Amino acid sequence: MASVHNFGVFVNLDGEPDQCTGFIRIPELSWRSFDHPAEVVTAGQRVVGEIIDVDTRRGQVQLSLKALQEDPLLSFADQAGRVTTGRVTKLIPFGAFVRIADGIEGLVHNTQFRDEPVDDPGQIVSEGDAITVRIVEVDLTRRRLTLSARNLPQNIELLRVGHRSGDGS
Repeated sequence: MASVHNFGVFVNLDGEPDQCTGFIRIPELSWRSFDHPAEVVTAGQRVVGEIIDVDTRRGQVQLSLKALQEDPLLSFADQAGRVTTGRVTKLIPFGAFVRIADGIEGLVHNTQFRDEPVDDPGQIVSEGDAITVRIVEVDLTRRRLTLSARNLPQNIELLRVGHRSGDGS
């Protein structure tokens, strides 16, 4: 590993010619989410990647570490209907992302917290909360996992204890 930057990673390639450099774009580092490439690799680390593009005119070689790793979503392909627990990793205006396994996050849409849609997922959960969800759909093509927290009695206590909107409930 030559250098790690917020936009990707430069890699010194083995073999001929000497001093040939490759580049790994952020999406090609790992299947799991991360905030900075330094969470996946460090400068000086030796890695094995797959060459995914060579531009001889510009002298650029693009590599992928992810291409040599099994997609963790594949193990969830037949899990629709399964109830599991995960941790809320991010709130967005229309829902919350929940990590149910390493490298596996799905979306609980605002319409999937209660029978009545909520305007803001922060009314129900906060980042870091543990929540019980049902896997509704696994879309391998689009790499999306749809989750629901509706009609799961285990979440009733979370809604009472885990609520942190400041209104005291």
